[in-house]
Amino acid sequence: MFRTLQNPTDARQQQLVSQLGVRTGTENVVRAQADAGYFAAIGKFHPKRSVGIGHRGLSLLKALEETGLKAASVCCATHWDKPLSSPDENVRREGVEGLLQALKDAQRYGASSVLLVPGRVTKQISYDDCWKRSIPEIRKAIPTAEKVGVKIAIENVWNEFITKVDQATAYLDAIDSPMVGWHFDIGNVVRFSPPETWIPVLGKRILKLHVKEWGKLKPNNGFGVRFFEGDNHWPAIMKALDDVGYQGWGITEQPGEQSKDADLMKDLSARFDKILAS
Repeated sequence: MFRTLQNPTDARQQQLVSQLGVRTGTENVVRAQADAGYFAAIGKFHPKRSVGIGHRGLSLLKALEETGLKAASVCCATHWDKPLSSPDENVRREGVEGLLQALKDAQRYGASSVLLVPGRVTKQISYDDCWKRSIPEIRKAIPTAEKVGVKIAIENVWNEFITKVDQATAYLDAIDSPMVGWHFDIGNVVRFSPPETWIPVLGKRILKLHVKEWGKLKPNNGFGVRFFEGDNHWPAIMKALDDVGYQGWGITEQPGEQSKDADLMKDLSARFDKILAS
C-alpha cells in the first residue's frame, strides 16, 4: 500500500475535507508531507470554479513536481452542499457539474479517482430517495470519467446512507460501471461493524483507502484518538487488505492536532508505517 496525508488546495474548506494541521499554504504543506516521508497529496476541487484548476491548483502542481509526490485522489467539494440526493433538480445539476469538474481536475493533477459522497439521508430525504436520485446523477458523469480516465470512488461516511457492506455492493451493482468503485473509509465503518468484514466483500472494488482510527470507549473517544489508541484491529484489517490484493493508496485522515508541526507529522508517519507493517 502507498501512503499519503490528505491535503486540500482550498484553505476555506480545510476543516471539511482535511484533518491536516499545517496551515502554511499549499506548496509548504506538500513539502512538509514529503519531508515527513509521505508519498502523495490530495487535491481538492473548488466548487465555484468553472474552468481550470486556478492558482491554488497550479501551486499544488508545482509542489508535486518539485517534491516528487503524487496526487493520490481529488475530493469533489460540491457533494455535501449540492448532494445528488436533493429533491431539487437544480441542486442535483450543480452537484453533477461539480463532479464533472473534479474529474477533469483529477486528470490534470494525475490522480486516478475522485472521492464522492453520493448523497445524504435526512428528515426530508429517505434512504430510498437517496438511492433512486443519486444513481442516475452519477451515471451522467460516467462518460466524462471514461474520457479523462479517472474513476469515481464512493465514500462511506456518516450520512445515514449505506451502513452495511451488502448495501455498498448493491449500490455499485445498480450503477453498473467499471468506472465507479469504492473509497473505503476504515474509521467510518467501525461505528457499524468491523472494517475487516467489509474488505473481503468489496474486494477489488476498493479504489482508495482512508486510513483512520476510531475509539468507542477510549478517553477523547471518536476520531480524536491516535493510531493504535482506538478500537481498530489493524492486523486484521491489513490481513484482509492483503488477502484481496489491495495495492493502492492509503490516505490518513487523522485530526489536525496530530500533524500540526513537523515533529507531529513525523510521529503520525511513523504510526502509519507501523500500521503498514501490521
